[in-house]
Amino acid sequence: MEKIQQLVNQVLEACGLEGDMMAYANHVVLVILAVLLAVVAGVLCRRLLVPIVLRLTKKTGAKWDDVIFNRKVLVTACNIVPAVIIWQLLPWTFYDFPTVREVLTRLTAIYITVMSVRTLIVFADSFKLLEDGHRTARQQYLYSICSILKIIVVFIAAIVIIAIVINKDPTSLFAGLGAASAILMLAFQDTIKGLVAGIRLTNNDMIHIGDWVTVPSAGANGRVEEISLTTVKIRNFDNTIITVTPQTLVDGSFQNWLGMEQREGRKQVRRVYYDFRSLTIGDDGVANITKFRHHIEQWLRDNPKVIGEKSPLVRQAEAAQPGCCMEFIFWLRSQAAIDYEHDTSDIMEYIYAASADYGLRIYQPLCELPN
Repeated sequence: MEKIQQLVNQVLEACGLEGDMMAYANHVVLVILAVLLAVVAGVLCRRLLVPIVLRLTKKTGAKWDDVIFNRKVLVTACNIVPAVIIWQLLPWTFYDFPTVREVLTRLTAIYITVMSVRTLIVFADSFKLLEDGHRTARQQYLYSICSILKIIVVFIAAIVIIAIVINKDPTSLFAGLGAASAILMLAFQDTIKGLVAGIRLTNNDMIHIGDWVTVPSAGANGRVEEISLTTVKIRNFDNTIITVTPQTLVDGSFQNWLGMEQREGRKQVRRVYYDFRSLTIGDDGVANITKFRHHIEQWLRDNPKVIGEKSPLVRQAEAAQPGCCMEFIFWLRSQAAIDYEHDTSDIMEYIYAASADYGLRIYQPLCELPN
């Protein structure tokens, strides 16, 4: 850099400049050179280094390097390089202006700190791209750790920026935070509770992205779209969004339909009451309700909407005041809500209609007709 300064002085002297005019012109030229070097370094990083790294990551068989070293992360990191070059060249550029040099040095250091934090945040957020729509417990645990690390990084960066502004050693500021630890615990109590609750949820494999859950206390009934340290976002079946805290899920109760979706079929149990006075014995000595029960069982086994391998069952339940109770137990193949309800309705409508063929009368409570 000293040789460059000498070269600039020689050029300016050859141009006939001298005195204060030469000093100002010298600083202007050095500033322009420093800016050009910073711009060139930034362009080289974006146009040369970033494509090379992207090609190297694509050649590997692993997916994680393509995700966490994506273009957005690399470009954000490249924004730091020009600032570092300016920061290194400031002592040589403004050697005759210590006040200007000091101010610009602090501003540049603050910019480097902010961009470094931004790069770390973008890098941590890139872990979301590793999800395939169903976040595993390990991924959720890693995501929770990244979230708390982002908070810590931002907090440390704030202390460093304050130290730069007031020209103090950052370690001395960190040492003075011991007395403020109670205030920090109070300010971040929801985050701490959320982290603990999130770890409990993930360690017990209780909830994932994409699960259908029901939280009665919050009125939530839908798919989990996002899980963070402090909130769990659920999209209801009517597309409304409800957010609950992980602490609510841990302290209260919720229903996760993942087990039903991972296994074939949904169980259905229905009861129908028949008038005792409609039960009769046929000429072959077999009761009409017995014939009806065997017929429905065989019909359920042959029904393509029912999983016959799970042995549909029609049985006598305990009689009650409405009459003789017949219980129908079967597993439907469809799991989607609309198909499930339609298939259930089709089956029960057939059962209601077939009852009359066997002389059975379904119990109907008496009600007063409107005048």
